[in-house]
Order: sequence, then structure tokens, then C-alpha cells
Amino acid sequence: MKVKIRKGDTVEVISGRLEDRGKRGEVIKVLPDESRIVVQGINMRKKHQKQVQSQGRTLSPGIVEFEGSVHISNVMLVCPKCSEITRVSIQRDEGVSHRICKKCQATID
Repeated sequence: MKVKIRKGDTVEVISGRLEDRGKRGEVIKVLPDESRIVVQGINMRKKHQKQVQSQGRTLSPGIVEFEGSVHISNVMLVCPKCSEITRVSIQRDEGVSHRICKKCQATID
């Protein structure tokens, strides 16, 4: 499946956990095989880390917070021009494809 959201895009969570719904963030990582993305500051997880020694370095123990992945269907792209959440269409011109905002018809990339 072709993913219309790319790394660096700003997205808004439209469904899912109550504390994350309505928040906006930048896409850190796209996992197209799993249809999931990682968004900065969304779906925060905690991992209890033991002290580990490897290759002469020591990783400090404690609770590490990191972003978990979110399904692509739970987020919508925010148009950089009109700052609204929007669907995305693909327009091809002379072998080059562009993402187009459905609301204001602006080119996203």
C-alpha cells in the first residue's frame, strides 16, 4: 500500500487514546510494511531499563520514555498552507508525482 504520509510531515491524531486525540506532532519514522508511524510526543511509552555494560560503555538504569507507533488510519496530515487536517491526493505530472491538499489544492511537497 502506498503511504501518503512521510517523515517530517505534521500530523494530527484523530482517533485512539483520549490523552493523544487532537494532538499534533512531527512524523519521526514511517513503517510502511506494518502501516504504522511514530509521531513525536504521541503514544508515549515507558521502559524500565536495567544497567547494562556493553563494549566498555555503561547504559544508565532508570525509566526511559519513548514514542510508540500509531496506526496510519488514526492520524491525518496537516496541510502546511491552510493548517487544517486534510485528505491527500496524488497528482502525476510528466513522471513526477506530487501530494495535493484536498481542501486548498496546495502542493504539499
